[in-house]
Amino acid sequence: MDNITVTLDDVKKAQAALAGLVHHTPLDRSHTFSAMVGCEVYLKLENLQKTGSFKIRGAYNKIHSLTDDEKRRGVIAASAGNHAQGVAFAARLAGIRATIVMPEVAPLAKIMATRGYGAEVLLAGAVYDEAFQKAKQVQAEKGQTFIHAFNDPAVIAGQGTVGLEILHDLDDVSAIVAPIGGGGLIAGIAAAVKELAPHVKIYGVQAQGASAVYMSKQAHELKTTPDAVTMADGIAVKVPGDLTFAIIDKYVDDVVVVDDEATAGAILMLLERAKLMVEGAGAVSLAAVLHGKIPAKGKVACILSGGNIDVNFISRIIERGLVKAGRRVKMTTLVLDRPGELQRLLAIIARSRANVIHVYHDRVARNVPLGQAVVELSLETRDALHTDEILANLRREGYTVNLL
Repeated sequence: MDNITVTLDDVKKAQAALAGLVHHTPLDRSHTFSAMVGCEVYLKLENLQKTGSFKIRGAYNKIHSLTDDEKRRGVIAASAGNHAQGVAFAARLAGIRATIVMPEVAPLAKIMATRGYGAEVLLAGAVYDEAFQKAKQVQAEKGQTFIHAFNDPAVIAGQGTVGLEILHDLDDVSAIVAPIGGGGLIAGIAAAVKELAPHVKIYGVQAQGASAVYMSKQAHELKTTPDAVTMADGIAVKVPGDLTFAIIDKYVDDVVVVDDEATAGAILMLLERAKLMVEGAGAVSLAAVLHGKIPAKGKVACILSGGNIDVNFISRIIERGLVKAGRRVKMTTLVLDRPGELQRLLAIIARSRANVIHVYHDRVARNVPLGQAVVELSLETRDALHTDEILANLRREGYTVNLL
């Protein structure tokens, strides 16, 4: 396939157009993650970009290229959230109207932020592809200019400026790892980096539940998936772009997939170890490196593409991560139904240095023997070993304990 529509020169022109309008985001070496995988891991912090993701780069470059007539008609886009905010912000800078169609399940934080930038938001469909169809329908009715989330040369070129910044800040980088939804980010990066530094490996990462580009790369032809089910909503795309895939097929060295468990773990580790808030789509690159999907050699730059994650979702990830790490545990046991027995149980927990989060005591529950009560405990512990120690202490004192 040879349908390459974006060149290094296009990306350099985009960089000039974006100068002073977007952040040259940090490329931060992580000592923690480097030690974990045995190579030098650098984090490209596009989660700190204006609007919270790299998408402002492509959106503004596209709007900058519009004719006066196209601008007068206003713009319309379909997005799971980050492109929405990028288009809304870029349109506000250009003084033009913007309509954004987002999936009905888009995170509330992304919807509110998009409206906050002044765009009209319409909700349609369960995934990006369904929102895209609705946006094309509205465009046909109103005559607005469509700003594609990834399958557009100007958008691809704008996203490629991330690659130029990495080469500027780390000229001896060995590999660049980027998330893939529709492919605009990695296509732009690959088009620029492979021309300037062909020895640099380019790796793409998809969610296991939305792996159309992975499948396409394996077959060297466009493939689609019937569904796109993943917590990483920013890369939940069923149909890749033909323009982006042509570049990916030519320049990208490999595409891998990670499951949502790995992604959630990476989000939690970035929050706890690096003090960085990153959304699912932004964390898949690091997840792939941490789980050995990408060769750990030399200096590896992982692009954290966005940080627009709903705080309620973060809380669920944290709770799940703590349980998985053995730092949050629920258990039940039986105590005698008489004064002081609950206090005795809790005293053992206290001596074990665990923190009690929740206690539920019930003496009339079904299957509880007469004269006894069931106690359900939620505990905060240091790790799985600490939990084992607590269980051993309780059983030594005669309690029969069941983990929930």
